[in-house]
Amino acid sequence: MTASCTKMKYLVFTVILLTVIPALFIGCGYNRMVTYEEGVTSAWAQVENVYQRRMDLIPNLVETVKGYAAHEQETLTALTEARSRAGGVMNIDENLLNNPEAFARFQQAQNGLGAALQRLLVVTENYPDLKANQNFLALQDQLEGTENRITVERKRFNDAVRNYNTYIRRFPQAITARITGFESKPYFEAADGAETAPKVEF
Repeated sequence: MTASCTKMKYLVFTVILLTVIPALFIGCGYNRMVTYEEGVTSAWAQVENVYQRRMDLIPNLVETVKGYAAHEQETLTALTEARSRAGGVMNIDENLLNNPEAFARFQQAQNGLGAALQRLLVVTENYPDLKANQNFLALQDQLEGTENRITVERKRFNDAVRNYNTYIRRFPQAITARITGFESKPYFEAADGAETAPKVEF
């Protein structure tokens, strides 16, 4: 076999590879996987956004309550500590979406913060002057809106995850997903007793 014949075979082989491989990726849904994964990432950014809004409201709420109920220090401290724990997992990147254990820690920290916030709001029932305070009423409205947004954005995130996970598990996309490293994403799961958004009542 001559050198020119060998070169010709390599050239034909290279042309076939350059033609067939992109066709395989297009036919097996690679581009759609990228689109769905970006949808998950975008929905996640909105989840982080609303959780951050809740984090930002808490110091104002604590300060307002302190003015009327400073002796409820244990409850105020518990909320501050829960916010600090949640803040420790708030500055995250999208690698969290590929790590079910880290995702579960994030969710647990947020559930703990929500529970501490609810305990503080129950305590405020004992302070009529606080419940009539305009700053407190404004915080109530913002907090209620934020809790509702958290519920909505978590549902949108779960919808995006469902679309993505379903797509990468179907044949033949499952083969492409395995070859290219697309993995299932975790869902948000409701905490025990948290089937609905927390009610903020004063």
